[in-house]
Amino acid sequence: MRHFQYKTLSELQRSAEALGATHVRFEEDPQKVREVLTRPVQVGSQRAGNSMAIHPMEGCDGELDGRPGELTWRRYERFGRGGAKLIWFEATAVREDGRANTRQLWITKNNVGDFRRLLEKMLSVHREEFGSNDDVIVPLQLTHSGRYSVPRRIIAYHNPLIDRKTNVPADYPVVSDDELERLEDDFVAAAGLAIEAGFRAVDIKATHGYLLSELLGAKTREGRYGGSLENRTRIIRNIMGKIRAKYGKELMLCMRLGCFDGIPYGRDEATGIGVPFEYPVPYPYGWGVDPNDPLKDDLTEVKQAIAWFREWGLELLNVSLGCPYYNPHIGRPFEKPDDGNYEQPEHPLHGVDRHFRIAGELQQSFPDLPMVGTGYSWLQKYCINAAARKIDEGAIRFFGIGRGALAYPDFARAVMERGELDERRVCKTLTYCTWLMRRKDHPLGQWPTGCPPFDKEVYGPVMKEARGLLRLQATGKG
Repeated sequence: MRHFQYKTLSELQRSAEALGATHVRFEEDPQKVREVLTRPVQVGSQRAGNSMAIHPMEGCDGELDGRPGELTWRRYERFGRGGAKLIWFEATAVREDGRANTRQLWITKNNVGDFRRLLEKMLSVHREEFGSNDDVIVPLQLTHSGRYSVPRRIIAYHNPLIDRKTNVPADYPVVSDDELERLEDDFVAAAGLAIEAGFRAVDIKATHGYLLSELLGAKTREGRYGGSLENRTRIIRNIMGKIRAKYGKELMLCMRLGCFDGIPYGRDEATGIGVPFEYPVPYPYGWGVDPNDPLKDDLTEVKQAIAWFREWGLELLNVSLGCPYYNPHIGRPFEKPDDGNYEQPEHPLHGVDRHFRIAGELQQSFPDLPMVGTGYSWLQKYCINAAARKIDEGAIRFFGIGRGALAYPDFARAVMERGELDERRVCKTLTYCTWLMRRKDHPLGQWPTGCPPFDKEVYGPVMKEARGLLRLQATGKG
């Protein structure tokens, strides 16, 4: 179903008001947009030269040994030339069995030099374009994919709804406390490699249903890492503490944090629309959910955890929602689902509003902790107008773009030069990038992902080849 049919900013604003999306508001003046989004942001001892960020966007294009591949280099050179001053480096596994796909990046002693050269290249081209790279912050996102790891799933606890969505048997073993304790040291070792590669910041990833994120909702898990909030945050506390103890202030500690899990959705075969799985009340699972209505958020525990993270050394927080594997409309409101997935169960403006409301509440609860906002891409060319309004209101410190940066990596330059985006280049949230990401029938086990509509030279042929193979498979010839 098409929702974005707005020809003017005022039409979009009226629609938001009519739908009750009260947190979606816009700055109309391009010069004010430019002024607000080019404001520098102090983050700990580092300073970002403007308020624009690129979210950690996986290209699924690394080599099988974890090294950045040719398309990885291309993507980060484009990001470096784009003008955003916070470039959040994509999910990089801390060990091989923590990779979500065979081509996910994985930092090791053998390839740390490749990461160093890629970072140097990105910063070098940024300096060529803008005169300096001293005001660019690049956190390396460290991850373990947990339930979504290949080839071996590692689950934190059994949630019957998520187990059903991910085809996990009820008797599948849960990761032990001892293995989680060993994993803490893998994160610390990866942080050391990040320093060796030249990074000055790392992200302890805790979102999108991956292992640390799943542990935050492990209320029914027994042992040291489940049950109480203190236990569910234990692994993050220990990782942060061990990094600080070993490396002091060499690294800024950052986190992309999922702040509302929601529950899994499935596709109604009659309508194609997403419907929530049946759930018990009270709902005994999840993170940031209201136990009496898990379709709604409850930020009580989230706020307590963020307060602890601050005490443990967190200096920059990237606010995320939902899980792309079981409720993608929550994390990334879209116009068109990837093939076979469900249609939006709500108007996308409600999803955008949820992002803005939750991020705003958290930023205003912790005004001394810079936060990055998410959920802007569906607004297309007007995302920067919304971002300027949120930043000017103090509802967020950074405006982040994810999918949109694959389509339009130099969006920040357009803001700096004109205070407006080129409508012909903005992401239309048609989800081709996700479709490629979900395809596993590539000879290397994973198709690279990018933006076929707006990066046609490279990803148009990739999309054509992937669809051609799918047609052959459908006819029994592939």
